[in-house]
Order: sequence, then structure tokens, then C-alpha cells
Amino acid sequence: MTDRRDFLRIVGAAALAGCAPAKHPLPPGELLGMNHALGHRLRDGGFPSPSETRKTGVLIVGGGISGLSAAWKLASVAPQGDLSPRPRRLRGAVDDFLLLEMESEAGGNSRAGQSSLVAYPWGAHYLPLPTRESVHVRALLAELGVLHGDPGAARPIYDERYLCGTPQERVYRNGLWEEGLLPHRGVDAAEREQQRLFQLRMDELKQAKGSDGRRIFAIPMALSSGDRAWRELDRISFAQWLNDNGFTAPTLHWLANYACRDDYGMAHDQVSAWAGLHYFACRNGEAANAASDTVLTAPEGNAWLACGLARKAGQRIITGAMVWRIEEGRGSVSVDALVGEKTVRFEARQLIWAAPAFVLPRVWPAMPGELKAAALAGDYAPWLTANLHLSDLPEERHGAPAAWDNVFHDSPGLGYVTATHQLIRRRLSGTVFTYYRALHDVTPAEGRRLLLDMPREAWAEGILSELERAHPDIRKLTTRLDIFRNGHAMRRPVPGSIFHDHRNNGWPQGQREKLANFESPRITLAHADLSGFSLFEEAQYRGVLAAERVIRRYDAR
Repeated sequence: MTDRRDFLRIVGAAALAGCAPAKHPLPPGELLGMNHALGHRLRDGGFPSPSETRKTGVLIVGGGISGLSAAWKLASVAPQGDLSPRPRRLRGAVDDFLLLEMESEAGGNSRAGQSSLVAYPWGAHYLPLPTRESVHVRALLAELGVLHGDPGAARPIYDERYLCGTPQERVYRNGLWEEGLLPHRGVDAAEREQQRLFQLRMDELKQAKGSDGRRIFAIPMALSSGDRAWRELDRISFAQWLNDNGFTAPTLHWLANYACRDDYGMAHDQVSAWAGLHYFACRNGEAANAASDTVLTAPEGNAWLACGLARKAGQRIITGAMVWRIEEGRGSVSVDALVGEKTVRFEARQLIWAAPAFVLPRVWPAMPGELKAAALAGDYAPWLTANLHLSDLPEERHGAPAAWDNVFHDSPGLGYVTATHQLIRRRLSGTVFTYYRALHDVTPAEGRRLLLDMPREAWAEGILSELERAHPDIRKLTTRLDIFRNGHAMRRPVPGSIFHDHRNNGWPQGQREKLANFESPRITLAHADLSGFSLFEEAQYRGVLAAERVIRRYDAR
């Protein structure tokens, strides 16, 4: 069993040695990640004065899912293929907009890579069947031809190319692979009964409604019930809720811990109970041609969704552009951005801030104090992803057959997904494994320091040592191993952060709600941070909501 200390010992030993064990030299690769150097330049300051001014109707800052969704909504009924700089205006759409993205490409946590063999994800890699509340997700899927027929149908038909092929998931435990995520081999009758009762309880919560008629746990989370009794769960941890409700079985706590690490980058004793239950109870989407627990995926992960959103924005997306100053005026918003080595000033009638909330106080000096405190109240989970390019499928331990999602039970990492799983009908000469690691077992600050300081060779050695427990020949087959680092991958939903002020335990409005409810004549916020945790559905909803507010302001004029 490899625990956190074993993993850090392996990483540290490799870093000191500067090389892998002699039996198999480490494969080549790159150390990639979000542009922390440019981000740190924002912290240090010293930017050139503007040398150019550009005007636009709406300026979107941030090209992740929220920003791309805002652009998608703004252009929802705009003329297709018209990218002329001349401002145009149709009721229900704003065709005069630009989107600024600091990274070299848009997509945020949903970007992907491409080899000569197959595409593969660098982050988010699946989308559960959308619920009926997730109307914007369904509209996008219909537009992309993945959802067939009425997007509002209770059980739509989905393109089988995007429905995850079977087997969907398995877990490696005690030297064997087990089908599914909930461990069952060698579990006694009492623990199996707890597993059954837990599943029954989650099924009940999926359908349960509050006194206001809303589902208790909906997605987007803003559509959930406002009942105070349920929102009080935000005050305790998910681990405490499990124990308080008699769910003490080790396998259930492992599952809850894995789920929180996977979606939130945190252990379940660090996560708000409301957020933990939301993970299990918010999604009740169904399909006419698939089981309800089937997910939508592609070799490139969620990059196909990001590309679908970006299509309408077209050439309005400007990459490599870092905003370093915002000034709100009476008739416009002035935004200075470093584009290459020069500063460009953008003058816009409306600004949609779709970048992480913690950056905004650095670039908006006149930001209201209460809003600034809310933006800085949360912390972010550091995250690491690796893509292993294999010349052939590796040797398998006994048990359940190879799946799309392959999870390790006792491991610092979350396991890996197989990029070629959806291409199972093709004869391929190799594959790509995408490995995920949430640095939940150290403080966020320490995790970011590890990401910055550890060389690629150290991470690669730790990952290969971990994976060869299940695949003894993986070192021999790995031809390339690239590491991707994300120091601020997602906002952490700690107890008290969703509906309360976790610093003074106040009621009724917490710091997250202050961000979500912020109104300004010229500036609108849009990011998954406004939901308190990072999910595709949340990011898209916040982007669309911001675009709708901007459209209403245009229509009012």
C-alpha cells in the first residue's frame, strides 16, 4: 500500500537522485501547467502604459467554461459566420463582444492534448447525464448533435459515440480489480447492509423537495431548495454527517472520500456536508438509450464541450491576454491587458468577469470592500494531471476487465482514465492513460509549493511507482510522460463556505452568496466560484446567467 508518506518519500528520493531506477530509465516528457509565471507577474506589477485602445460592447475576461458559456449565450441568435468588427445588435443577442484569456488557449480545466494516436484530457473528462434543471447543458448538447430530439424530454436519446462504453469503472483493491466504484469483495453482511441503506438514502434525496417545491439538491446548485434546515448541513463536514447518520462502514467512507477528492480536491472530512451530499444526490438525469449512471465522454475529455461553446465566439477570442487593471466609469469600463509585451486598453460598455474570484481584487482597485472580502475568503485546491503514452496496453492484474475509469483504493492518486476506451472498435497500436492527483493531504499553500518546486522526474517516478502495483510492465511500455500542474484548480467547499460566513458562522448570507448576488451597472461576475465548487454545469450556468443580465441591459436601452 502506498500512502502519502510513501509517495512523498518516493518523490523526494527521485528528486535527490535526479534519475529513475537503473532498470528502466524514466520516459521523456514535459512539465506543463497553467501560466504561473504570468500570474506571478500580476502579483509583482510593473506593466507598460497602454499603446493601443480597442472598443467593444461587452468584454469577457476568462476563457474557461464560464467565459465561453457567456460568449455562447451572447451570440446565441447572432448571425453565423459574421465576425466583422462593425458592432451589430439583434434583440436577444449581443454580437459586439471580445473574450480575453490569459493562457495560450481557451478551455480552462477542460483543455486537451493530441498525439499521433489519440486526443486526451488535461483536466475534466466527463459529463453526467444532464438533469431537467440543466436546461443550458441540454441546449448545448442538442446544438452539438449529441442530444437527439426534444432537449426538455424526461429521457432524451444521446449519441452513442459519446455514451461511455462499458465497463465504465473499476477499483483496484487488495491486489484485485473490482467492478464499479463501491468495494464489495470480502465485505461482511453488516457492511453490505450499510451500503444498501446509503444508496437508498441517496436515491431518496435525489427526488426529495423542500417546502418551496424545489429539489433539495439540484444542479445548478442555485436552483436547490432554500430550506434553512437543509442548508444548515453546510456547517458540518461530510464525514461527520455520515457518522451522525449511522454510515460508519469503511467502504462508504472510502467512497465519500474518493468522491470529494475527485470533484473538490479535498478529503471528505474537509468538505461541507451540503456539498458532499450534493455530489451524490444532485444528478438524476436519465436517457432513453442508457443507464442513469452512464456519463458522456470522449477521448479528449470535456474539450469537445469547450470547443462547442467556443465555436460561436470564433475570432473574438484573444489568448495570451492578461488583465491587470479595471476601472469602472459612468458610461464604460476601462480594462488594461498585457497582450504579448504591450498593454492594450479595452473600452467596453459591459464587463463580464469570468476568471477566478481571487484575482479580481488585484486588478480592480475600487472593488467594494465587502465584495473584495468575499472574493478572498475562499481557497483553491492544487491539482496534478499526467498523461502516460503507452506503446501497448499494459499487463493486467486479476479481477474485473479494463474499464474507462480505473481507480486505486489505497493510493495518493485517483487513478486514471483510458483515452482510447471510446475507440474500442478500432485497432490501435497503443493508448494514453490520464492520471489524476488531488494534493488534498497537504495544505493548499504547501501543495502549490510542491507543484512549483518538484521536478518532472520526481513526479514521474512517484506516478510510475504507484501504477506499477497494478501494471508491472508499465515502465517498459511508457514512451512519454507529461505532467500538468494547476495550483488553483477549483474553489474548496469547506464547511460554512456555501451558505454561511465560515469565519464567523453568520446567517443568512455567506461570502459565496455575496459574490453570486453582486450587482453593478457595468460589471457582472461569472465563474464556478459563485457556486462554491467547480463543475461543468455550475460554470456554464454562471456564464449564461451573466450573459442574460448583460442582454437585459442592452434590451432596456
